[in-house]
Amino acid sequence: MRSLKQRPLKRYTVGKFLLLLLPFYIVFMIYGIYKPFPDESLSYDSGWHDVSSAQLLLDETFTDNGATVHDHVIFEKVEEMINEAESFILVDMFLFNDEYPADLDFPTLSNWLSAQLALKKQENPDMTIVVTTDRINSFYDSREPAHIEFMRSVGIHIVWTDMSKAPDSNPIYSGAWRAFMQWFGTPAGGYLPSPFSSEAEPVTLRGYLDLLNSKANHRKVVLTEQSGLVTSANAHDASAYHSNVAFYVEGELVHHLLETEKAVARFSGAEDVLETLEANPTNQGADENIQGKVVTEYAIKAEILRTLQESGEGSEVWLGLFYLSDRDVINELKDVAERGAIVRLILDGNSEAFGHEKNGVPNRPVADELERAHSNIQVRWYNTDGEQYHTKMMYITNGNQAVVTGGSANFTRRNLDDYNLETNVMFAGSTDHEMMQQLDKYFVRLWNNEEDQQYTLPYAHYGEQSQWKYWLYRVQESTGLSAF
Repeated sequence: MRSLKQRPLKRYTVGKFLLLLLPFYIVFMIYGIYKPFPDESLSYDSGWHDVSSAQLLLDETFTDNGATVHDHVIFEKVEEMINEAESFILVDMFLFNDEYPADLDFPTLSNWLSAQLALKKQENPDMTIVVTTDRINSFYDSREPAHIEFMRSVGIHIVWTDMSKAPDSNPIYSGAWRAFMQWFGTPAGGYLPSPFSSEAEPVTLRGYLDLLNSKANHRKVVLTEQSGLVTSANAHDASAYHSNVAFYVEGELVHHLLETEKAVARFSGAEDVLETLEANPTNQGADENIQGKVVTEYAIKAEILRTLQESGEGSEVWLGLFYLSDRDVINELKDVAERGAIVRLILDGNSEAFGHEKNGVPNRPVADELERAHSNIQVRWYNTDGEQYHTKMMYITNGNQAVVTGGSANFTRRNLDDYNLETNVMFAGSTDHEMMQQLDKYFVRLWNNEEDQQYTLPYAHYGEQSQWKYWLYRVQESTGLSAF
C-alpha cells in the first residue's frame, strides 16, 4: 500500500520541479528572440559607391548531350587573389571541411585552399592571413580539423565565430539551450559518430546539442588589400560540384567589406587580429556605368524588398535561388507581378543534400504558391544530379537600368532577419554594362536550355500541390525548427 501512495507524490514532485524551471526557460527564450546583434557594423549598408572593377563569376554544373559538365571558375579567381596579395588575405568561409559520406567522392577543395594559404604564408612570413569560419567545422569545439590545425601551425590566424552572441533563430529550442545547457561548454573529444561522415573523428553529445541552435556565420568572402570576392560557394569538398555565383570587386567596396569582417572578429574576441589591417585597392578610376554597395544581414533583405517595391510594369525579375521561404519576399513577388512585372524563378528542387534525400521543402510548396498566385510568375527547376543549385541571386531590369544582388544569403527568414551572418553585394547601372549583359545571357541561357544543354527542367517536373508540405514549411519558417 505504501508504494502505491508514493507514486502520485513522485509525479507531483517532478511536476513542481518542472514548473519551477519553466520561468527560466521562458526568460531565456524571450531574451534569445529580442537579443540585438553585438556590433553596430552588422546589418551593414555601405551606401552606393563608385566601382573600379566588377566581375561576375559562375560555377555551373549541367548536362550536355547526356554528359555531366563542371564549368567552374570561382576558386580559380580565389587562387589568383591569393597569388596577387601583398599585405593581407582574409577568408571568411561557412563550410570549410572535407567531411562527407564515405561512399561519395569529391575534389579535395578544403585541403587545396588550406595549402594555397599555407604556401603564401611560408613565402611571406610577415603577411597577415586570417581564416574566419563557423564552429560547425570543429563540430562546435569537439575537435580541430587537420587542415585547420595545419594552417594554424604555419602562422595563419584562425577565428572561430562566436554565434552565441547573436539572436536565436530557433528560440523554442535555444531557450532551453541558454537556460540549462550552455553553461557546461563543449569540451574537446567525444564518442559519438559525426553526422557528416562515418570516417570523421568522433564528436560530443554537447556538439549535437549546440548544432540544434541552427545559426551560423554563413558568409563566403575572400578579401585582400586590393580586392574582394563575395560568393555563394563554400570551400567544402562535398559542395565542390554545386552551381554557384560570385562577384569580384575592386575600389571603395573593399574598404567596406573589411569593416564588416572586423565586426565579426570583434565580437568573436579576435579584434587584435584584424584591427590593424587596411585596404589599399588599386585606383583604376570609376566605371561610370555602374555603382555598388555592400550589404550584410537584415540590410540585404531591406534592399531586396526596396528593389522589388520599385519595380512594376516593364520590369523583368529573375531569381536564381537555393532556398526561397521568407514571407515578406514572397508577398513582394506576388505584388510586383500584380503590378505587371514578369517574374521568373530558377530554383533548386531541394531533392538531395550530400547523398541524403530531401522532401522538397521549402522550395516546392513555395513554388506551388507562387505559380498559382499570378500568371506573370513562372518557375523552372535547376537540373541537378546529386549536387545543388546553390546560387543566391536576384537580377531586375527596368528599361535601360538593371540591379543585381548576390552573395551568401538564401532568401529565408534565418538568412535575412539578423540570425545568420551573411554578406551580399549589390550593383546598379546600365543594362549595357558588361556584367549586366552577362547576367541577362546567364538567365536566358538557363531558362531556355540554349545550345542543347540541359540546365533547367519545367515546373511540372517537381511541381506539386501538397498541403502538408505547405504547412510544414510555414511552421518551420516561422519557428526556426528547420535547416533553412
